[in-house]
Amino acid sequence: MGAAAIDLLYWRNVKQSGAVFSSVLLLLFSLTQFSVVSVGAYLALAALSATISFRIYKSVLQAVQKTDEGHPFKSFLEVEIALSQDQIGKYADKIMLYSNTCMKELRRLFLVQDLVDSLKFAVLMWLLTYVGALFNGLTLLILAVISMFTMPVVYEKHQAQIDQYVGLIRTQVNSVVGKIQAKIPGAKRKEE
Repeated sequence: MGAAAIDLLYWRNVKQSGAVFSSVLLLLFSLTQFSVVSVGAYLALAALSATISFRIYKSVLQAVQKTDEGHPFKSFLEVEIALSQDQIGKYADKIMLYSNTCMKELRRLFLVQDLVDSLKFAVLMWLLTYVGALFNGLTLLILAVISMFTMPVVYEKHQAQIDQYVGLIRTQVNSVVGKIQAKIPGAKRKEE
């Protein structure tokens, strides 16, 4: 994650973080009420309305003041926005690496290479059936965005207490997993 993203999530610049947070939440809440096509069309119309109005305003201002400043978006029109072959190759390589890693891991889990990991995956999928019954994907995305913008700040302020409780929970979970592994034949894991 880049430094700019970390600064955004830790609210280093409150105005910028607030603008991004509220914009993303507004978009997601809009998607709960309207289709993706409608939201995209409304956003495009809003952007076009703003740019057309600004262009007309600047044209009228130039005509009244008899100046020749040119197109108000000239600097933006001259910026190169095409992706280079190298950039496309780099992103394609990352996607390919991620896809291959996911496929290998899923194969390992579904074909029960390690019984404990496959059982953990089964429990996770079982829990996700309950999560899916309670929330739809968009609601989970909204909760994820809210968490992304709040959890880092909360953790930063209360790090000692959170680390203490996470350590206690981790100890308990490891104890339970160890007991379960001891009772399942063939589930003995190497010490990591």
